[in-house]
Amino acid sequence: MSEYQYYEFQAIDHPLSEEQMRELRSYSTRARITSTSFVDDYAFGSFKGDNDAWMDRYFDAFVYLANWGTRILKLRLPSRLLDLSAANLYCGARNLLAREKDGRVIVTFLSDDEAGGEWVQGEGWLSSLIPVRAEIARGDLRALYLGWLLCVQKDRLGGKETEPPVPAGLGQLSASLESLVEFLRSDSDLLAVAAQASSPLPKIEVDYQEITAWVERLPTGEKNDLLARLVLGENSSLAAVILRRFLEQREAALGHGGKPIKRRTVRRLLDAAEEYGAERLRIEAQKEAEEKALSEREAAAARARYLDELGGREPQLWAEVERLVMTKRPASYDEAVELLKDLRDLATRKQDSGFQLRFRSLRAILMRRPALMERMRNAGLKFS
Repeated sequence: MSEYQYYEFQAIDHPLSEEQMRELRSYSTRARITSTSFVDDYAFGSFKGDNDAWMDRYFDAFVYLANWGTRILKLRLPSRLLDLSAANLYCGARNLLAREKDGRVIVTFLSDDEAGGEWVQGEGWLSSLIPVRAEIARGDLRALYLGWLLCVQKDRLGGKETEPPVPAGLGQLSASLESLVEFLRSDSDLLAVAAQASSPLPKIEVDYQEITAWVERLPTGEKNDLLARLVLGENSSLAAVILRRFLEQREAALGHGGKPIKRRTVRRLLDAAEEYGAERLRIEAQKEAEEKALSEREAAAARARYLDELGGREPQLWAEVERLVMTKRPASYDEAVELLKDLRDLATRKQDSGFQLRFRSLRAILMRRPALMERMRNAGLKFS
């Protein structure tokens, strides 16, 4: 199988300058470069840049896929939207890492499948995953928990280690988080078990009156500063910063309900996932057996109705069989075999031994037609 690697970078908070675009072009003459993106794939050779350095300097999101099984997603956020210490609560091993550079936190998700050899299509992945960045910016850390869970899945953590804080809404994943689960090739049983300890996702809808009242309470100087920065387009994440602050203050005012969740160990999660998977397979097998039994009953009932309609027409059916076997045409042979099966089943219902007598009377003709004989053997029609 030939090699395939796919690289895609995206700038979100700030577009690339002309100078930066020229710098990127020096690394590849064939890449697709715009003021917000760099896209290239390789069937031979390799990427000449440094994706970590590029994330530090140019871009806010990056996706990489290779047909030997490696998948990487990197997201960069201002540290005021994602504190490094908060991110590190979920970074247990190489499948989820976080670092800080120049006031920005870069999170790296790594899915490494040693089996490899998969068919890969890189285009379209990043567009489906980029909304994860906005969710993290709003304080939704489900993506980071999914990254930690991947470390568990890959057996990179000790069995006695305890899980990080379980975010709300693990059982109500957004479309972008569903894409992340697919991208990381997360174990569905492990995720289902982890979600059992996750509370429902709180509503974050904000109406105009509620946000207006909150803005009115802000100090005048702060409001003027925020408005000026928004008008200047200082940073596309500024709106997320403001919304994040509002939501945090609203949550603090409402208070935290419910009892604290007891953290589970890695071993407990893995054991529970194994039990959950076994039960899921049992239920699926039972459902499949029930559906098969129902299908067989329906087929048997339909067959009985069909034979009822044929009852009393045996002489005409035998005459038609004799006509068909004399044609020496494959299609006619197939039709003759079906009629013989009908006649056999009609005789069985009536406990009539006449079928074999009539069937043997055709033996001399049938034996001279090997193709027809093979069809009959395959249909279970034998001379007694």
